[in-house]
Amino acid sequence: MITVDFNRIDLKQGSKILDIGCGEGRHTAKAWEYPDVFCVGADRAYKDLIKSKIKLELNEKFINSIVSSDRLPNSKANTTSKWVLCSSDITNLPFCDNSFDVVICSEVLEHIQDETKALRELKRVLKVGGELAVSVPRYLPEKICWRLSKEYCTSEGGHIRIYTKSDLIKKLAQFGFEFNFSHYAHSIHTPFWWLKCLIGLNSNGYGFGSKIINLYHRLLVWDIMQKPFVTRFIDHLLNPIIGKSVVIYLTSTR
Repeated sequence: MITVDFNRIDLKQGSKILDIGCGEGRHTAKAWEYPDVFCVGADRAYKDLIKSKIKLELNEKFINSIVSSDRLPNSKANTTSKWVLCSSDITNLPFCDNSFDVVICSEVLEHIQDETKALRELKRVLKVGGELAVSVPRYLPEKICWRLSKEYCTSEGGHIRIYTKSDLIKKLAQFGFEFNFSHYAHSIHTPFWWLKCLIGLNSNGYGFGSKIINLYHRLLVWDIMQKPFVTRFIDHLLNPIIGKSVVIYLTSTR
């Protein structure tokens, strides 16, 4: 599930991109499809890095096979882009100062205890003039999840804070980031999480409510894989109202 809009990022040839908190590598894989870029996917969770490695290898094999067979003669993808994965903590990144042209931090900050260290590290590794794309759960949908389920925010690895867009932009400005643009994403995922919080995050799958959740999950998987017009249109229409995530694009100014 891609949250960041890559059309809002200026990925030039030779760009170095960090996807911190890469999870299973969805944004790393998407960035790799651009020509002549170097992508680093980083995460604390070793199991997620293993899944990310499998996904990136399959994606690389698939893209290169169709490009070499001339089935996509005008494709931007090529064999010049590289990727690498590493285990790292956002509060203590193992990279030199000014290492990256673009940093992606999607659905990470709401999990981090020491937010100040995390933001300082994002600023440190990004070049002056470089671009930062941050996404976090949107305030109202997230607040409803917290109200519906104590487990949602108290379970291990859960969300420990709720951001408003304006507060996050102000915090990022304190670290030398200038706001460029924002949008909302994944509105059709919001009711799914409300249902899970209402019925139970770890429901056994046998009750009526659990069956509804399972059906809804199948719909979301179908939407992600097939990208049908009807769900894409509904998602776009409802994003300003109940978008699950807010995505913010900024530039490092100092």
